[in-house]
Amino acid sequence: MIKRIIFVSIFVIMIRSISFAEDFLLSSPQLEPGKNLGMEQVFSGFGCTGKNISPALSWKGSPAETKSFAVTVYDPDAPTGSGWWHWAIFNISAKINNLAENAGDPSSKSAPEGSIQSITDFGRAGYGGACPPVGDKPHRYIFTVFALDVEKLPLDANASGAMVGYYLNKHALAKATITVYYSR
Repeated sequence: MIKRIIFVSIFVIMIRSISFAEDFLLSSPQLEPGKNLGMEQVFSGFGCTGKNISPALSWKGSPAETKSFAVTVYDPDAPTGSGWWHWAIFNISAKINNLAENAGDPSSKSAPEGSIQSITDFGRAGYGGACPPVGDKPHRYIFTVFALDVEKLPLDANASGAMVGYYLNKHALAKATITVYYSR
């Protein structure tokens, strides 16, 4: 009987966690899930001629225990053996639920106060848009917002995408994603 009660309790907790995570949603006026990325979000360089502007993002339904947020953009299809980190911004206050368009440009000063944008695989901080190899299959660009159980990650602007990813996964309460595609 006690084993059954424990099992049912664990099952209920798991179901609540899963349904709660499903309530955490990410949206953007510039990104349509499953569709192609616009030229505004494409990189300017490496042979790509986009505008390299990070999209506006907003989220809702984060867990009550959320102490901060982080946003990443990752391309798992990059031919590197480890994907490509296009953006990592973290230590976003739990009071914030959006990023303005072009917040990924550190010189624009439009990222939330106290947030940190770390090094991408382009070798610099801030948003780096899509730029897959010519003729490659469409790449997936996964925009993810993480609700975290800590106010600040113990990282600075020199942290690699992989290191940021490690801490995000270690402290994630929930995450929400939008996946878009791009090829050239």
